[in-house]
Amino acid sequence: MCLSIPSRVLSIDENNYAIVETLGVKRGVSLDLIAEPVAVGEYVLIHVGFAMEKIDTEYALESLAEYKKITSAMENGEISVDDGDLGLNLMRNLDETKN
Repeated sequence: MCLSIPSRVLSIDENNYAIVETLGVKRGVSLDLIAEPVAVGEYVLIHVGFAMEKIDTEYALESLAEYKKITSAMENGEISVDDGDLGLNLMRNLDETKN
């Protein structure tokens, strides 16, 4: 399974190549596969060096907050790092309690 984490666009050059930040890590990605324009400050989902989709800022920030909760729980030993689906199940349970 592939888990794509929202990445904020920091800069875009004349070749449609962007520098993005994903949870503090900066990397370069191509924007060539996205049909709609992308601007600095917006969020994208990336896969193997390509931005695949532009996403809503509010959704991106909510997702990042959930990832941070999961990683914090893993660091505190509340969630086993070896138990791959447990973090995803936690996210689903949090979503269900919101509804």
